[in-house]
Amino acid sequence: MKKSTSSVNVNELGIDRQLAFDAESVTSDNAALAKLGYKQEFKRAFAPLEVFAFSFSLAGIFPSLATVLIFSLPYGGPVTMVWGWVLCTFFILFEGLALAELASAAPTSGGLYYWTWDLASPRWRKLLAWIVAYTNSLGLIAGFASVEWGLAVQIMAAVTIGTNSAFVPTTAQTFALFVALLIVHGFLSSLATAVIALLQTFYVAINTLLPIAVIIAMPIATPKEFKNTAAYTFGAFTTSREQSGWPDGFAFVLGLLAPLYVIAGFESSIHMSEEAHNARTAVPWAIVCTVIISSVIGWVANIIFAFCMGTDLDSIINNPIGQPTATIFFNSFGRTGTLALWSFVVFAQFMVGANTLTVASRQMFAFARDRGLPFSGLIYRMNKRTQTPVNAVWVSAFVAFLLGLLVFAGPTTYSAIFTIALAGQYTAFTIPMASRFLGGKKWIPGPFSLGRFGLPVTIVAIVWMAFSMAILAFPARPGPSAESMNYMVVVYCGWIGLCLVYYYFPVYGGARWFNGPQKTLEDVAVDGVGVRRGSD
Repeated sequence: MKKSTSSVNVNELGIDRQLAFDAESVTSDNAALAKLGYKQEFKRAFAPLEVFAFSFSLAGIFPSLATVLIFSLPYGGPVTMVWGWVLCTFFILFEGLALAELASAAPTSGGLYYWTWDLASPRWRKLLAWIVAYTNSLGLIAGFASVEWGLAVQIMAAVTIGTNSAFVPTTAQTFALFVALLIVHGFLSSLATAVIALLQTFYVAINTLLPIAVIIAMPIATPKEFKNTAAYTFGAFTTSREQSGWPDGFAFVLGLLAPLYVIAGFESSIHMSEEAHNARTAVPWAIVCTVIISSVIGWVANIIFAFCMGTDLDSIINNPIGQPTATIFFNSFGRTGTLALWSFVVFAQFMVGANTLTVASRQMFAFARDRGLPFSGLIYRMNKRTQTPVNAVWVSAFVAFLLGLLVFAGPTTYSAIFTIALAGQYTAFTIPMASRFLGGKKWIPGPFSLGRFGLPVTIVAIVWMAFSMAILAFPARPGPSAESMNYMVVVYCGWIGLCLVYYYFPVYGGARWFNGPQKTLEDVAVDGVGVRRGSD
């Protein structure tokens, strides 16, 4: 006999929608969140399609390609661009599938560290959740800083083109633009959830139509002297005389940094779980679809670039424009056409920045809610007017500003902003994935489940991320000097070291007061039905 379900309207207790529990299942998004111990504080304004649009727009396939082509051109050229992309994105899909399973089982803004706490061994879960939360937070904010810096460089490249290379920006000028972008995106990410959700449809249209337009127009517009043969496009392995010194095999491996940087951010929908309808299904499918669609579009775009860029890669890399993709466009479309097209690239990158800050702020809000950050009481505040974590937005922007100061230490130092973003995220991905199978807790899957394939998919994902982190640590050339050294290991280990010092610090360290996810709901009985209500 089916058990009846009673429901109680508890809007006045801080929950926006009606919650209903029965003894066997949870049937609503708010109830699913309450089952994890959290009250509903965000507006659930993201429809499933908008959840995907958010994730896909944050990936920003074309503006991201425009930023990171510098990582594939010197290290293998066409072969790396075309076939390195296929190899890399194939394995990235395993990451997406493993994360999608976790997201379906427990959708919350704090996702990665919440799963770690829930699934890891009780002996280690406190420390592991702490490390995941801090590496995830750093990775997201570093990712935002790298997007903003890339956007500033793209805007300055447009100015250089527009002035016929009469204007070449200094680091200080580019940094000033970087700061201005931080402020603009801070205001944009502080808007109400409904407004942010509404913008996603527009964002995804731009991010879809822009690459399609380039893919169609570029082969038509490119002069014959810059068009390459199919044999060159799909089979030529070339390296930059000035920027590569590695053997061909390892140069190809380093070229994988381009797709690693581009097909990133696909997990962003995890941190929007508390603002999404049907989150247990919408979030995992947003992750998987973002990886697949971005991979296909990026692969076709790389083929078009390789076909239309000519064979003098050093002239592309070292052009005064300072942006390889902009140089390729200039050779194909001329000055006026490049400026028109580049304006859309810049605008698409601007959208990526807005969404990246939004995601970083949700992670900061969630961790502050669980009292894991300094000044958590200040960061864990919901703006009454917009019902968004405005304080968390501006704290995230300020930390990005501090990371941005690394640009004054030289190009090899500020490149650590890019690498630490991925290294932090891969650390935060790996620990909950491994905890699911090593923690000893019974796994209860959500609607999105890989079944018996969950273990092999997770193993492949973890091995690939370990390999990728090794790539991130290598310098651009063998035998680096102090100026050309890759400082990712220094920054990454320094961050992990600070996390551990803060955790074990006498009296005030997190080991003494951090207790993992904190319930913002407490159980009460209403009409004989288990309902959670907001704690005082």
